[in-house]
Amino acid sequence: MRDNAKGGALTEVTFYILLALHQPRHGYAVMQFIEEKTARRLALGAGTLYGALNALQEKGWIAPCGEAGGRKKEYAATPLGREVAARELERLRELAKTAEEIMGGGT
Repeated sequence: MRDNAKGGALTEVTFYILLALHQPRHGYAVMQFIEEKTARRLALGAGTLYGALNALQEKGWIAPCGEAGGRKKEYAATPLGREVAARELERLRELAKTAEEIMGGGT
């Protein structure tokens, strides 16, 4: 994954996964959340999602948190993952503010 934990931009997919995991969800529910929140603009395949979940676990940004009925493993954002998402939100706000100042708010 190309995410930079030292203040750089997260990929859009990573940001949405962290948002989805502000509450515990299993993988399929994460895919549904992302499709819903992006009006189907983003749709992840299972391989992409589970690769991303593994990478985020290795970074300590998410962690398994139990079973969701049967075999489905649930994940949740860790405190570090929530902090990373909060920093990304602030970065996006600054980006939008700069763009509005340059382009004008009423375009």
